[in-house]
Amino acid sequence: MSKKIAIGGDHAGFPYKQPIIDFLISEGYEVEDFGTYSLDSVDYPDFAHPVASSVEESKSERGILICGSANGVAITANKHQGIRAGLAWNTEVASLVRQHNNANIICLPARFISIETAIECVKVFLNTPFEGGRHQDRVNKITC
Repeated sequence: MSKKIAIGGDHAGFPYKQPIIDFLISEGYEVEDFGTYSLDSVDYPDFAHPVASSVEESKSERGILICGSANGVAITANKHQGIRAGLAWNTEVASLVRQHNNANIICLPARFISIETAIECVKVFLNTPFEGGRHQDRVNKITC
């Protein structure tokens, strides 16, 4: 896997972004940070679209999006062809979105999980392979 990760989020995700970036760098990843860069209120699509585009265009291998519930960023990212953004609130779900759905973006709900859980989810997401097989058949049916 490429070692380049795209990351972004809104004001609710901002406090989690730098600790996740620090973790990624410590693991040898190159990180492209698409913002936001403060706690000022912003619109999550302004950050979800650039992350999804980076993954969609193979500029980044995977993406990480963080907002309050993670639903907004997941919905936005999934509008892009070839993006499979999965919402994860624990490591089991983070593993399953990779194993069964071949997710290429993980969406983290900052208002509902700790930063420690978020980092553990990222670690599992990046290190879990897609199982393929019957799951590939299902993934093939996602694109309209």
